Amino acid sequence: MAAPAKTGRKKVGRTWVHIALEAKSRFAIGMLVGPRTQTMATALVVSVAMASAGGPPLFLIDDHRPYPAALLQVYGEIKHRRRRHGRGPKRKPALKPPPGLLVGVVQKVRDAKGHLQKVKRKGLFGTARAIEARIRKLPIGRLINTSHLERFNGTVRSRQSRLTRRTQQISRRDDLLQTGLWIFRDIYNWIKVHGSLHGCTPAMALGLTDHIWSLWEYVCYPVHVSDIQRDIWAEQRQELQESAVDRRVRKKTVPTS
Repeated sequence: MAAPAKTGRKKVGRTWVHIALEAKSRFAIGMLVGPRTQTMATALVVSVAMASAGGPPLFLIDDHRPYPAALLQVYGEIKHRRRRHGRGPKRKPALKPPPGLLVGVVQKVRDAKGHLQKVKRKGLFGTARAIEARIRKLPIGRLINTSHLERFNGTVRSRQSRLTRRTQQISRRDDLLQTGLWIFRDIYNWIKVHGSLHGCTPAMALGLTDHIWSLWEYVCYPVHVSDIQRDIWAEQRQELQESAVDRRVRKKTVPTS
């Protein structure tokens, strides 16, 4: 990836598609193209936080290492640690999960050849019993799982030739791949009827619309917003990306007059 990041035209090398899916309605929240880094994991969690209201939702994730730190950065609260023996300098504050944050992890154990041996399930934040009770209540299964996301990954690969294994339709620029995935996400959410939603689209199941959109309606729908609204969204993303510790130690601006 030799081109500068500010151009948005980097060549696609060993990159990944990061996906956030609302399992009950099958609504695709975010599809981001980029490397498997802490920054991308945080950006994906931020997209979920901006789309959800009323507290943190239930997270079902794989064992990607940056996810725990990304979840704490967006949702974490300050944990005040006590001094040892009541003396010495104050210990630096850390982050802890807020009450009600439930995160289940699915870990796939493979052998040296990549063959699946077994699947481990555990609760990262919250107990496994509480997480599985929430899963049954939704309902999206009985055990901690990522089956809905795995099924969606198969749908993406079958409908996007850019992501098909051993394809000749390879993407050489990440901005084109990202644009194609955004268009696919919108068509999947608003136009395509999902087989498990009884004749509804994911947007209908989530209550965002009362009918199946046509392709013409999607193309003609006005999506332009003012510069002020874009600035508001940018500030919200920036605020969510900062952890509670960062906001606490942020330097205050000194008035000039």
